Amino acid sequence: MKAPDQISPAPAGEPAPRNLTGNAPTHEAPLLPPLAVVKTPYFHLLGYSVAGEETVIQAPELNVVFDIGKCPRPVLTSDFCLLTHGHMDHSAGLAYYLSQRFFQGMTPGTVICPAAIADAVSGVIRSWTALEGKAIEHRVIGLKTGEEYELRKGLIVRTFATRHTVPCAGFLLLDRREKLKPELAQQNLPGHILRDMKARGEKITYTLDVPLIAYTGDTSMGETLLQDGVRDARVLVTECTFFEQGHRKRAAVGQHLHVNEFVEVLPRLENELVLISHLSRRTYLRWAQKTLQKAMEGLTIKPKVEFFMDHAQKLQVRPSKAAAFTPVEPPSTTDTEDA
Repeated sequence: MKAPDQISPAPAGEPAPRNLTGNAPTHEAPLLPPLAVVKTPYFHLLGYSVAGEETVIQAPELNVVFDIGKCPRPVLTSDFCLLTHGHMDHSAGLAYYLSQRFFQGMTPGTVICPAAIADAVSGVIRSWTALEGKAIEHRVIGLKTGEEYELRKGLIVRTFATRHTVPCAGFLLLDRREKLKPELAQQNLPGHILRDMKARGEKITYTLDVPLIAYTGDTSMGETLLQDGVRDARVLVTECTFFEQGHRKRAAVGQHLHVNEFVEVLPRLENELVLISHLSRRTYLRWAQKTLQKAMEGLTIKPKVEFFMDHAQKLQVRPSKAAAFTPVEPPSTTDTEDA
């Protein structure tokens, strides 16, 4: 008996049968359009972001996806969807995300969103439930500005204030650690003494929050980036939609960041990496890069800044159930020399 994923050979003289991905090998198939993959020392960021079209950025190792766009298949593997606001280019794939996880036997998806839109999000899901004729297991959690939710032990999501044309919020992922108080650490006390102190109700630790990712979604004020945890997160993902000098008014009307506002706050950012998302199709990436470089020429202090979609590549995914992404690694010099 042939393996279930094999394609039966065509009879003599007839064209070969095609699967859903053409005649590509059944164990992997190209995923289009190309998605950006950014590799940091701590995690990957994977996704797609074009203003008005689609924004979805996943941190696979942290089990979250920021916004959902049209829900490209790799992001189905994240249990938590952190939805910044309800505009269609950020939220269109929401019902599909929850339905596909249900269909594929995965744990129910959880949507975390600003409290102001939680009822509307639930209403959208109820409408799709009526259309599909079956209930989709899920959770919708609304958070007010500054509120937190524990994704797993030691990994916390906290909302922060942003400003857009509709109710919105940014998300900060925190690595929360309990550390031994410095005065106790200096004494080098044995473990049994520390356990006895803890049993007596003495506080022997303090909480240390390490901001991993700050994700703004759509926002208009440069001051957004200067909030505690945002300016010093290891990676900051922020929109910057407008780059033409004559478009400051358009940026203000649409409540998006203009490059001038972005550059004004840049010297005060302490992030290891700042990723710019949400360029529109009318803005050529290379031109935007040159415009930003020119605007940054006078800055003596600045973090590393890159454009998210400058990291686009074709990924490989399994054609059946949702699977984590497989980035295409460039060949090493050693491999080339050995070939």
